Amino acid sequence: MKTVISTTNAPAAIGPYSQAIRVGNIIFTSGQIPIDPATGAFVEGGIKEQTRQSLLNVKAILNEAGTTLDHVIKTTVFMADMNDFAEMNSVYAEFFNTPYPARSAVAVKTLPKGALVEIEVIAETI
Repeated sequence: MKTVISTTNAPAAIGPYSQAIRVGNIIFTSGQIPIDPATGAFVEGGIKEQTRQSLLNVKAILNEAGTTLDHVIKTTVFMADMNDFAEMNSVYAEFFNTPYPARSAVAVKTLPKGALVEIEVIAETI
């Protein structure tokens, strides 16, 4: 059975999808772009600021699900430009501890609303 996870501390879904779904003890988040849920607007700045906000949105969803970033198993990072990898990675490293989750990082042609980064995770519940 699947359960919808939703919080006002992350941007609302802008289409026919959920912020996250729980199946058993696993949480699957939808990709999070750098929208500040308080304003509904993109955060100002470049890839570092956008990565930070995307991960704060992921964190808020996981908190609503009763888990934390320490329980993330796998992340997928989508970037508009792979040249931003080092800066994205420096911020990403602030959010995760060893043992680090598995990760894929890919460049894509475009992201929703012109974002520079979008991040989704799979996590276990506590």
